[in-house]
Amino acid sequence: MTDDRFAARRQKLIQRLRKTEAEALLVTNFTNVSYLTGFSGHDSYLLLGAAATVLVSDSRYATQIREECPGLDANIRKNTVQMHEAVARVVKKAKLNKLAIESTSTTVSQWEELETEAKALELQPAAGLVEDLRMIKDAGEVTEIRQAIRQAERAFEVMRASLVASMSERQVAHDLEHAMRRFGAEKASFDPIVAVGARAALPHARASDQLIGDAEFLLVDWGATNQRGYKSDLTRVLVTGKILPKLEKLYGVVLNAQRQGIQAIRPGVKCRDVDVAARTVIHQSGYGKRFGHGLGHGIGLDIHESPRLGPLSETELKPGMIVTVEPGIYVANWGGIRIEDDVLVTRDGCEVLTSVPKRFEDTIID
Repeated sequence: MTDDRFAARRQKLIQRLRKTEAEALLVTNFTNVSYLTGFSGHDSYLLLGAAATVLVSDSRYATQIREECPGLDANIRKNTVQMHEAVARVVKKAKLNKLAIESTSTTVSQWEELETEAKALELQPAAGLVEDLRMIKDAGEVTEIRQAIRQAERAFEVMRASLVASMSERQVAHDLEHAMRRFGAEKASFDPIVAVGARAALPHARASDQLIGDAEFLLVDWGATNQRGYKSDLTRVLVTGKILPKLEKLYGVVLNAQRQGIQAIRPGVKCRDVDVAARTVIHQSGYGKRFGHGLGHGIGLDIHESPRLGPLSETELKPGMIVTVEPGIYVANWGGIRIEDDVLVTRDGCEVLTSVPKRFEDTIID
């Protein structure tokens, strides 16, 4: 990813800042720092404004910053200088009077420390300034997410081909994560969810010692993080035993709900309306109370980011947004069905980026 792309992102943020009373923003969310600079380390803040743009870090990252962020001003603090002291010095040098701080990633104690250190500085809480920019992916980011999807899909193919009844959920999860790394992923996007039978009714089940052969089907929710930190997120159900009529019926309902949700995705549509399109199908089937979570979420450098596809979201979809579409039905003591794909909003509709087959007959393992 080129340096000028990061500079363009910073410039967009500075333009957004002009609509506020603040002269600069202190970016304390490490993912946001990475998005704006290309720096892949942690424990570093970015002071960004028209008067100064400075990455505040420590000596552990001095060489890394020079390599990853050429041309970017950096303040490398000594181990005897605390972060709030280093930030206060940078603020004083830039002659700032009003500073916005990311309120969702700054603790009360951090706020108070900076307020005490820089007594003449007026602090203002700010939320969503960077996250709003991150909602719309540029061409390079779409390419990165496509790669993370391919890494996850290839790993799933390997895992599926090696499934045997004597394997545990935990073994399957470990094999899946190992396969993603083999295909170039940095790591999994999250701990893979592998849930057999009744445990699939837990939307965020943790892989256990339950054996694959203990039930007729399993749910797998997984994703890869590529080398640049971009993530994918998919869910599929696999039929490992006898085909249960109830399973086939509920799977059909969820698949139809997902298709209706995807069909509703296009620029200008509100996120809640996409949720309604899918949720209505499940409600009309009589299982509305069995679908308790939102339809989906944005993905990117975080596995859950804006926008959210949910009944309360007024956000309008725009080209470049990438969201998951993952309706589900969960029946306690029986199991759960969820189907999830990653979808790009295009200028005239959408593109489903994921390609793992999902017809019911595709789920059956011979």
